[in-house]
Amino acid sequence: MSKPSEGRAARILRSLDENGERWLLLVFYGTIVIAISIEVARRFLLSYSSVWDEEVARYAFIYLAWIGASAAVRERAHIRIDVLVSLLPPRAKAGFDLLADLATLALAVICLWWSIKPVLTSIEFGSVTHGLRISMAWFLAAVPLGFGLMTFRVVQCLVRDLHVLRHGAVASRPDPGFSA
Repeated sequence: MSKPSEGRAARILRSLDENGERWLLLVFYGTIVIAISIEVARRFLLSYSSVWDEEVARYAFIYLAWIGASAAVRERAHIRIDVLVSLLPPRAKAGFDLLADLATLALAVICLWWSIKPVLTSIEFGSVTHGLRISMAWFLAAVPLGFGLMTFRVVQCLVRDLHVLRHGAVASRPDPGFSA
């Protein structure tokens, strides 16, 4: 929630931090539902299908997956073994979370680095999608965007874990209502 002393820009940034992935996931999920619904109606009512509906749904799904991965990192909803970690004291949990965050950060940065090249190659050679005739770079950019968002969220988790380790506080999860 916003604080009375916060400026408008700070409230907007806080809202983006707390809900950015949610809104993007909603937009892409809605796009998939609408595109597939239109395609089903066309096929059954008009006996006609188009290429663009399938492409829109496919590329929206790709963005949905990568933004969802970022949301999972933010919520610590990614795959891990919680049974053993739950038996640890708070500082040991924070240390384990810190180790997991460092491994995730290393992977995200490496993948971010390697995922930029296909986007640049697509721009260089001017490749386009088959149906929409839009530059493939827009859709290939989903991967570096996803890893960039994951990197940002992992850094946020690292800062939180370091705070827990320094002060011995109990590790907090960002927003329990957001988990899948």
